[in-house]
Amino acid sequence: MTDWTHLTEAVGELNEEEVLKILEEFIASNPTEEEAQKVVSACQSGMNIVGERFEAGEYFVGDLIFAGELLNEAIGTLKPVIGSASDKKVGSIVLGTVHGDLHDIGKNIFRSMAEAAGFEVHDLGIDQPVEAFVDKVKQVKPQIVGMSGVLTLALEAMKETIDGLNAEGLRNNVKIIIGGNPVTKEVCEHVGADAWTTNAAEGVKICQGWVN
Repeated sequence: MTDWTHLTEAVGELNEEEVLKILEEFIASNPTEEEAQKVVSACQSGMNIVGERFEAGEYFVGDLIFAGELLNEAIGTLKPVIGSASDKKVGSIVLGTVHGDLHDIGKNIFRSMAEAAGFEVHDLGIDQPVEAFVDKVKQVKPQIVGMSGVLTLALEAMKETIDGLNAEGLRNNVKIIIGGNPVTKEVCEHVGADAWTTNAAEGVKICQGWVN
């Protein structure tokens, strides 16, 4: 059995050249789908290292964006070998920046990392009204709803959105995570969410805990 620790480390170090070299050699060895899944897992473990280093202050927002892109590139390289197995999603998330807020960097980092972790993410975009969340939840029936906002007025918009899901009888079918600079434990309780985070990597970890 091949030890993929060196691949995990290369992803954790954000060493794009080394990651792609390892993957190209792997593809050339005519691997099985099962072996390819182990390689995807090794890459995802590398993303956990990136998240830990971000939490420790060793990596910054730009590093998280790059890590998400690197992982998408890695999975893209493996697609021909993974085949349909890569389409087996661990869960689905409806994601958006709530109405009145136009920020999307944090949301986009979270989306990249969640997709890399195997989630199907339906990204509504920025400044999304309550109805957009309600309609999408009715349509795709996700396990998780993610709401992002950086402005303090976004907090009330989060509450309105959750109230809207409640009014349509959808609230109890989903877990809700909110993210952005102004969110706190108190805000989470006030708006009626299940979890909060100011860190995309931590947010993905929370979502993984919900679907496992």
